[in-house]
Amino acid sequence: MHPYPTYLNAGDNTWQLVSATLVGLMSIPGIAVLYGGLVQKRWAVNTLLMTFTGFSVVLVAWVLWTYDMGFGTPWHVGPGILNSMVGIPGQVVGHGMEQNQANIPLLSGAGLMPQFRFPQSTLVYFQFVFAAITPLLFMGSVLGRMNLKAWVPFVLLWSTFVYSVNAFLIWGGGYWAGKGAIDWSGGYVIHLAAGTSGFVAAAVIGPRLKRDREIAAPNNLMFVAVGAGLLWLGWNGFNGGDPYFAGANASTAVINTNLCAAAALLTWVLWDMFAGPQKKPTFLGGVNGMIVGLVAITPAAGFVDGTGALLMGLISSSIVWLAWNKLSKVRPFSKVDDAMGVVYTHGIAGLTGGLLVGFFANPDVIVYIGSGGTSSVSYRGLIYGHPWLVMLQLMTALTIIGWDAIVTFILLKIVGVFVPLRYTDEELELGDVAVHDEEVYPDERVLERVGRAGALASASKATSIHSAGGAGGGGGPDVALPPTGMTASTDETTWEGGGR
Repeated sequence: MHPYPTYLNAGDNTWQLVSATLVGLMSIPGIAVLYGGLVQKRWAVNTLLMTFTGFSVVLVAWVLWTYDMGFGTPWHVGPGILNSMVGIPGQVVGHGMEQNQANIPLLSGAGLMPQFRFPQSTLVYFQFVFAAITPLLFMGSVLGRMNLKAWVPFVLLWSTFVYSVNAFLIWGGGYWAGKGAIDWSGGYVIHLAAGTSGFVAAAVIGPRLKRDREIAAPNNLMFVAVGAGLLWLGWNGFNGGDPYFAGANASTAVINTNLCAAAALLTWVLWDMFAGPQKKPTFLGGVNGMIVGLVAITPAAGFVDGTGALLMGLISSSIVWLAWNKLSKVRPFSKVDDAMGVVYTHGIAGLTGGLLVGFFANPDVIVYIGSGGTSSVSYRGLIYGHPWLVMLQLMTALTIIGWDAIVTFILLKIVGVFVPLRYTDEELELGDVAVHDEEVYPDERVLERVGRAGALASASKATSIHSAGGAGGGGGPDVALPPTGMTASTDETTWEGGGR
């Protein structure tokens, strides 16, 4: 008796499941710890709950209808791009769906890539963790004011009408995939989408309290370090799992991922030291650089060589550093309170990486050998004599930005009809104690004064609690603690009406 289906390769299946788990750990606890350490301590519990609820909502929707919208049979709803923009919704639960050989109809089903050597359930879960992390990334734009009651339905709708379209257009064999656009692991599908939607959401929901925008300091820098480390090493699965096979191209993607991250981190620190407002290196600046490098290499990890990865780290980190420190001072960026700077570290970084792959894609870096009746599958960038790839990447990016911005705006307005998008000013004053009856660093004095039965009695009660709160990590809701935003220096970009 053989324990495996004839199509299954144990090594490929194991690597795919390990990669998926690594990516899942980037969300829980990675983003929960990273963002939870960056926000003011009175918003840490809210950050944790938004992370875990978002992750759960996406999974339920993913297996019931959105996976097939991103990776299923095309839904022909009109001419041109509408003919291959999204898949037909459908569920992927049940023994047949879960144990049969994995298949993406327009790719493996059409002979454009090798047949998968693992079951459909492996592919579904692997793609789920990417779908889940995307709204969690742009959650960073709206922390400290978005109502959890609005967050849950918004994530459900956003995953359905935004993420699934992005995924199908590029990864599911849709319109831009058919034209030849490339995105190895989500520079556009995930990071450009997160930066765009996060920026729009921050603009629609409005800014944090003025004092929360004026000072930037994490409530726990060690948590930030743990979260950042989980992201960096988790990215080995993020990019290493996307070939779908445990082969040489997976190894190429992993080493390129780490090279680009290291180069970008060092570049950002050097910019801080020699051109920053305080001319001092900061750990948060290093984390920014690390994330920028990881994001920038994401669309390119399996298409470039190590030299290209190092250059992409240097270039992307420099561009995003300049955007963070200069572009943030002009409209519309100066008018929008993007709490964690997601539009920079994910949006601009993802766009930069997606365009740079059009320059650095190396035709000698083989993705699939002998697939589709060809000797190899690879891509040729501008420096190797193919200028058209850059234009394809640009047009694809404009599609993602336009669709995501418009649909995100519409979805927020729809959700806002039924539930407030942001907490009341009184709730914003107290944070976790008001909206959850919990604190990440519990203080019995505060919990007793607020009361377990009611989150908030009046603004006057809020004032009395503020005056009684302590300043240490174990104190009450310390209104003097600043917002977070992963700033490159202690100098804050001016936001009209307050700090950014």
